[in-house]
Amino acid sequence: MRMDRWARERARRPRGKGPEAKSGSGGYMTPIFVSSRVWIGIVVVGIALIALLLYAAPTVPAVALGGVALAIVLSFPVRALSHFMPRGLAILLTVVALLGLISLGFFFLVPLLIEQLSTLVRTTPLIANRANQLLIDMINALNERQLLPGSDPEEFSKRLVTELFDRAQHLTENLLRSILGFIPKAFNFGVILFGILFVAIYLMVDVRKVKAAFLKTVPVHYRHDARDLWEAFGESLSRYLGGLVFVVMIQGILAALALNLLGVRYAILLGVWVSLTAFIPYLGAFLGGIPAVIVALVFGSTIFESATTTAILTIVAYVLIQQLEGNFLTPRIQGQALHVHPILVLLAVIAGGELAGLAGVIFAVPALAVFRVLFDFFRVRLRTRSEA
Repeated sequence: MRMDRWARERARRPRGKGPEAKSGSGGYMTPIFVSSRVWIGIVVVGIALIALLLYAAPTVPAVALGGVALAIVLSFPVRALSHFMPRGLAILLTVVALLGLISLGFFFLVPLLIEQLSTLVRTTPLIANRANQLLIDMINALNERQLLPGSDPEEFSKRLVTELFDRAQHLTENLLRSILGFIPKAFNFGVILFGILFVAIYLMVDVRKVKAAFLKTVPVHYRHDARDLWEAFGESLSRYLGGLVFVVMIQGILAALALNLLGVRYAILLGVWVSLTAFIPYLGAFLGGIPAVIVALVFGSTIFESATTTAILTIVAYVLIQQLEGNFLTPRIQGQALHVHPILVLLAVIAGGELAGLAGVIFAVPALAVFRVLFDFFRVRLRTRSEA
């Protein structure tokens, strides 16, 4: 009887009035009132549980961040193709092209890289012997000009060679250990790659729903500004990251082609190395060229008789590629996506390296792009009450 009376009273209650609110399923729900302290406690506990989950399962944030980054990168070609075709078809073509590149890498590029890397490791003693002879010649030349510290050049040479060999051996062991440790993790890597692709494709297909969900979290009076912030992030990050990936791929391809034309060994392996180091601002060009020059000096060329000539031409080729990248590719593709002074970029790279090592160096510039967008957004909007 009591339940029937409660149902009749609820049926007579005007809809849309009173303390009840309409739920997503069409029914009505009664709000549960809590104090502000309880609400803060719930929020703190929720954040702590999420942080504990992310700490216990580090793959989850890696997949999420990787998917977001890949979606931002792919939005660059999708946006370009959308000018000529529907967005759905542009997404399909971009995803098919990405899967084609991944398949090409797994079935053609990876076996070739493994073969060249194994050959390079087997020829390490030859490289060491030639480097040792070159170093001895340099030490003798310095000793003739009395530029060496101390009075015994042979002892200095022996100590320097021993230290260099120890460092080279340690580096080679770490490289081989990393390669062998990667093999058992191949399945996990495949799962992570699939998760990143899934998240990226889902975000690109449902970008409007994601944008709508983002705007709903913002108060009504600020939704126009939130929309401007969304557009600024999308334009800046997609143009910068998408252009960066395209530019480093072009640099690697040009380096591999140039080394192949010069007859330098391991051209594809060295080209991939250029693409990897090109993500590092300023230092990437220098780090990418050192192995190619060393290989040219040690092994020479299949075209030129002089190894010195091959090394000089290799340096010239790398300088031309860097000039092409800095003066033509990056300005045309990325434009003013970053819009930050080079001094700030350099300081950000140094700070990133001190805070997080190599990862900090690589992600310093994207983080700087995010801070630049936030700075531009709040710079024109923040006001003191006296200015209002």
